[in-house]
Amino acid sequence: MTKKILVLNGNPKSNSFGQHLADIYSCEAREYFEVRRFNLSDMTFNANLQYGYNAAQVLEPDLVEFQKAVLWAEHIVIVSPIWWGGLPAKLKGLFDRTFLPDFSFRYEKDNPVPVQLLSGKTSRLILTMDMPAQHMEEQAAPVIAQLDTYTLQFCGIQKAQINLFGSLLLATPFDKQKWEGSVKYLGSKGL
Repeated sequence: MTKKILVLNGNPKSNSFGQHLADIYSCEAREYFEVRRFNLSDMTFNANLQYGYNAAQVLEPDLVEFQKAVLWAEHIVIVSPIWWGGLPAKLKGLFDRTFLPDFSFRYEKDNPVPVQLLSGKTSRLILTMDMPAQHMEEQAAPVIAQLDTYTLQFCGIQKAQINLFGSLLLATPFDKQKWEGSVKYLGSKGL
């Protein structure tokens, strides 16, 4: 059976280095695996979970398709920039709107520990930033905690493998070529 991989380009800009990396990963992975790809910039939805969990909010078609892909996938690859020390607002909104109770987790009775509904999946985060390399891990830590620990792992997805690429502002063509090679390798192995 072929591994099923969901690739999400989490940059809301339609043309970005993150999209380029997601293209490289997807192209390489398709040679060996089943791949479904989403570009946040192409998705149309209200990013505001305006009622919290107090009332239902109808999911737009792009969100329904994304949820189907999450359930289908065995491995989830998220490519995202880090902006202002956090995730882009639309990417955060994507998870707010789709990783809902009874889809990705649920609570039972008075137990504060959720039942994890996305168990058995793996993930990789490919994060880009403008921060100089010597400060990247420190600056990326809050994003990794939010996206990996408190979102993906909370729902049962195994601890993510992480790649940090930066500083994009200071990157030479050689730096970018090295990052592209790393992503191509990851795609070829389904990692």
